[in-house]
Amino acid sequence: MISMKKHLTLSQLTLCSALAFAGFSAHAQDIKGSAQAGQGKVWLCVGCHAIPDYRADYPLVYKVPMIGGQNAAYIASSLAAYKKGERKHPTMRSIAGSLSDQDMADLGEYYAAQTASSPNNPLK
Repeated sequence: MISMKKHLTLSQLTLCSALAFAGFSAHAQDIKGSAQAGQGKVWLCVGCHAIPDYRADYPLVYKVPMIGGQNAAYIASSLAAYKKGERKHPTMRSIAGSLSDQDMADLGEYYAAQTASSPNNPLK
């Protein structure tokens, strides 16, 4: 009986997560990002994400990913997850917490437009 309660709770959590993601996706589809607008906001990101082989050391040692060329929706949804605390990194949570949904969409479009030859945005 206990395992059934755990299973039911896990199922309920899964359903809630799916519904929350669907709600975010529907809302995110209403917002159109602009790479040009994102260019004016990218200063928040380049201090870490534009440095080849950069490693952040708080709270643990992280290899900071190069995000140029990444999918725009992935960038925006990742930022939203940091803002909500669903993804754990104190610096990213702080930065994402200051961003609006429009900012996140703009940054996503900016980074999606980057190529290997884009200045300060190398791809790996």
